[in-house]
Amino acid sequence: MVNKSNLKKLILISFLFITLCAKAQISTLENYNQVWKTQSNNSSESMPLGGGDIGLNVWVEKGDLYAYISKSGTFDEHNTLLKLGRIKVSLSPNPFKDNEGFKQELSLKDGFIVVSQNGTSVKLWVDVFNPVIHVDVVSKNPTEMKVAYESWRYKNRDSKGKANNANSYKWAPQGDIITYKDSISFEGNAVQFYHRNRANTVFDVAVKQQKMESVKDQMMNPIANLTFGGQLFGSNLKADGTYNGIYQDTDFKGYRLLSIKAAKKQQFQIQLHTNQSMDASLWTKELKSQISSYKKIKNNKAEQKTINWWHDFWNRSFVFTQKGKTTNDSVYQIGQNYQLFRYMLGCNAYGKYPTKFNGGLFTVDPVHTNKELNFTPDFRNWGGGTMTAQNQRLVYFPMTKSGDFDMMKSQLDYYLGLQKNAELRSEVYWKHKGAAFTEQLENFGLPNPAEYDWKRPEDYDPGMEYNAWLEYEWDTVFEFCQMMLQQKEYANEDIQKYNPFIISCLRFFDEHYQYLAKQRGRKALDGNGKLILYPGSGAETYKMAYNSNSTISALQVITERLLQFSEKELSKEDLEYLKAFQTRIPPLNFREFDGHKTLAPAKSWERINNTEVPQLYSVFPWGIQGLGKSDLQTALNTWKYDTDALKFRSHVGWKQDNIFAARLGLTEEAAKYNLLKMANSDRRFPAFWGPGYDWVPDHNWGGSGMIGMQEMLLQSNGDKIYIFPAWPADWDVHFKLHAPKNTTVEVKMDKGKVTFLKVFPKEREKDIINLLGKSLTEKSNLK
Repeated sequence: MVNKSNLKKLILISFLFITLCAKAQISTLENYNQVWKTQSNNSSESMPLGGGDIGLNVWVEKGDLYAYISKSGTFDEHNTLLKLGRIKVSLSPNPFKDNEGFKQELSLKDGFIVVSQNGTSVKLWVDVFNPVIHVDVVSKNPTEMKVAYESWRYKNRDSKGKANNANSYKWAPQGDIITYKDSISFEGNAVQFYHRNRANTVFDVAVKQQKMESVKDQMMNPIANLTFGGQLFGSNLKADGTYNGIYQDTDFKGYRLLSIKAAKKQQFQIQLHTNQSMDASLWTKELKSQISSYKKIKNNKAEQKTINWWHDFWNRSFVFTQKGKTTNDSVYQIGQNYQLFRYMLGCNAYGKYPTKFNGGLFTVDPVHTNKELNFTPDFRNWGGGTMTAQNQRLVYFPMTKSGDFDMMKSQLDYYLGLQKNAELRSEVYWKHKGAAFTEQLENFGLPNPAEYDWKRPEDYDPGMEYNAWLEYEWDTVFEFCQMMLQQKEYANEDIQKYNPFIISCLRFFDEHYQYLAKQRGRKALDGNGKLILYPGSGAETYKMAYNSNSTISALQVITERLLQFSEKELSKEDLEYLKAFQTRIPPLNFREFDGHKTLAPAKSWERINNTEVPQLYSVFPWGIQGLGKSDLQTALNTWKYDTDALKFRSHVGWKQDNIFAARLGLTEEAAKYNLLKMANSDRRFPAFWGPGYDWVPDHNWGGSGMIGMQEMLLQSNGDKIYIFPAWPADWDVHFKLHAPKNTTVEVKMDKGKVTFLKVFPKEREKDIINLLGKSLTEKSNLK
């Protein structure tokens, strides 16, 4: 029996051990800090900074410090994701005259950037819990500071040609498209700026285009009366007039603040605010109230709270590789870039809107991605308020094993908010139930107007996209349903709010494909009582598909998991419906290559449009085949012999071959494709990949890379947890990842041997199976 004195000592020792471990992990993390010893040539050589739902691109160019400002959910009338402007900081005497002694460092563990030279340092950080950007300047001698807010939206700007790829009209604008000017003014000794959306938006245009006007008043509209912007101010700053200039082909107007007096310590803030209200004056009132309330919080307390958040963020998950190796080492790079990309995801931890796959919060002037696109910094390819689900899923899937469940809410609740509009589509077009989600989805739940197509046959189904790539592609929503269920599976969170959504998505497939069958003939089901999933789609690749395997896998797994995790919370009616629906889901399809049985994309299809490999989606994301599971050999055959899978193989962008290989236990192949995927980008910041198939920085490139590395290190099968299922024994690593049942697994492997293993809760240690160095034959025999 332990007495109280000994118990206190035991608790203290445990606390010290945990603290030392945390400090050791953060110390290792510091190896991945980005330290630049020279100034940047332009915005493409910027460094990301952020927190909460704010992102900045920070760089020093020709002696001046610059930063682009982005915030989640700043959509204009045309659904362009607008930046909130650019800041420019100039100091006199200027410490940043040249590169001698220059240093710009991103501190990952604390979430800030410091630029220093000649006894002067400028620290930039973002409050995770309040929409506030801080810039603190300290110099050994009194310094004069000029801070300018620079805006290219000081005037209306025509959006023509490819510039419309940044909005929801894309290649099919309806009339003249104008990016309307912002309201920018000096308010005393502060610069205030905001954009307020006009009355008519792309929402109204799409509703009319897609014949949804009869239910328009029931629909959620996220961009009507949306107002966003902020205020730049500092205690030692006064208004100093305006000026005009050009940066990277774009003209702008600057609104400058100047130091009232030279000082050794100076600071300024940028407070940001977004609201949606019929009352145009409310935004200003709320911003003033926000600024007033924030003044009551001491800066050091706000900063410490933010630093603590980043410390917790890094301690809950990490993957450190090749300790002590140089940055030129390829295995070191993948560990570095795993951390850097996860940091970028953490910058939009609490946004109302999910992190966009096509650049997130960190896009810059488009000429640095494509010299022909000399548009404003607001540009990104593939739209702002448009979501491509098959890309977005790769941004959010890695958050499950990294334990970032709080960060997943932006994406999952985004879908929840669209449920009503998606159900109205089914009701209006086909008179049945269920949420109808298309690919290339707007943030109000309707298909993108350009992808829907304006030049449609008069008798074409108004619920359909008239689009060779996207037609009948309804099933991408299920991967987000899977993430909803994983909240319960991994973290034991209450997911009752998601249950009706998931059922609605399943119901759409059940009722819609019976509806389509009845349009063709007398029977709603096939001769075996199964749904006839025709026409369907195997991703964007196998079109006019009959019983697509990717759809079947989704229906099987989501129904099974929903019953498994939510049986007690579901009504008797829902339970009976789901169990009956299970009996109507068709089986998977197979084919042969040179006598080898493989997974087929579908029962049949009419053409190939893209280069995805949905025949392996039952391996990832659905996990029907894999290590320790039945039919692994068929999946391996698909990887080895399927001629399309071989032809389409790549590491670029959203390609998932690195993940498939890891899930199949193919260590050599997983290593090859993850090294390619997670190698340093061609840009100064190593995790600014792309454009791939999308834009820079390509977030589905980084997300798929994170997933691939996680799957190489840790997989689960029922209660079993496999460590090192596809990780080379000569790649030293220290990782901490999350597994089902509220489990974390921390492992250190040096020189081919596990030197540290910590499983929480401890009783899960018995479920660990170490596959390090095991042959594929040994891994194939797992039960």
